Amino acid sequence: MKNSMLRRTLTVLTLVAFAVATRMAEAKLTVGELAPKLQVAQWVQGEPVKEFDTNHVYIVEFWATWCGPCRASIPHLNELWQEFKDKGVIAIGQDVWEPDNSGVAVFVKKMGDKMTYRVALDDSSHETNGFMAVNWMKAADQHGIPTAFIINKQGRIAWIGHPMGLNAQLLEEILADKFDIAAFAQKYEKQQQEEAQREALYTKLRQAMREKNWDAADAAVAELEKSMPEQMRSYSGVMRLQILLGRKDYDGASKLAESLSDAHQDNANLQNGLAWTLAVTKEANPRCLALAEKIAERANTIANGKDPAILDTLARAQFMNGKTNEAVVTEQKVVDIAPDEAKSFYKKFLTDYQQGKLPEIKE
Repeated sequence: MKNSMLRRTLTVLTLVAFAVATRMAEAKLTVGELAPKLQVAQWVQGEPVKEFDTNHVYIVEFWATWCGPCRASIPHLNELWQEFKDKGVIAIGQDVWEPDNSGVAVFVKKMGDKMTYRVALDDSSHETNGFMAVNWMKAADQHGIPTAFIINKQGRIAWIGHPMGLNAQLLEEILADKFDIAAFAQKYEKQQQEEAQREALYTKLRQAMREKNWDAADAAVAELEKSMPEQMRSYSGVMRLQILLGRKDYDGASKLAESLSDAHQDNANLQNGLAWTLAVTKEANPRCLALAEKIAERANTIANGKDPAILDTLARAQFMNGKTNEAVVTEQKVVDIAPDEAKSFYKKFLTDYQQGKLPEIKE
């Protein structure tokens, strides 16, 4: 579960962007163009689809077993497919970037009635990174999952986006050939341009953080805030928190973290991001560590004690505050509820706590 820890270690950069990566100079595949062919290694579930036909609308969703957001979006896609499967919609869960394909069938089986649509493995026989990953995702300049493509009856890409953006009205319009692809293509292109601008700013921010140029980092965050959707701007506070910690302004960091936590008491992800940022501060500060535990407990309450990543943050905060026994108990809960593919990862942390050691976080 290196991917999971890396995501949380770099919370400052990933809460907003979900998957910040180096962009290609120019996307080769976009809305309105003919969809590439389907080339998969194996159909794990459902009847194989050899090619797109004119009688169906296809949803091709890219996902992986290790992807937390994918777990959340799969049931949503499944519900839509169940509603529209008799109206001519075919849903394909295209697994990509999987370190070990042997766990995919097990994952699908465990999802049960929450993932009943077709599922395919990527073909790496001639393309190391996978034919679908390269000719769909990379070609369309999409570097984060889950991502869904909708293919209309003419075989053209009608829509690209996060699966949670899929809804009944969208599918109805595409099925009836009433969806304005040209208008969406313009909107999509604008979104891509805005994302490119944000990623350039993230590059400036990362560089400034590495160089401990806190003034430059502050300026980069200010620029990022202008480009963020309003509902996401609260996450810029997590970036500012890391900058304050870098400056060793622990009083300012504590005030900011507490203010953000109090203002967003129903946002478990933000609470966890704040707590984790405080808990991994290299030069421990008593006030910050106490606050990290308080905020982690708040996040855990919101999540009803069912999120292993949040519990793991709480365990670290407890240990940093000298509560070794509590940390061991909390990390054991993490191991108990974590997905099978993550258990070995968290067991290493549990062993460290049992031995009185703080788990090492590799950036």
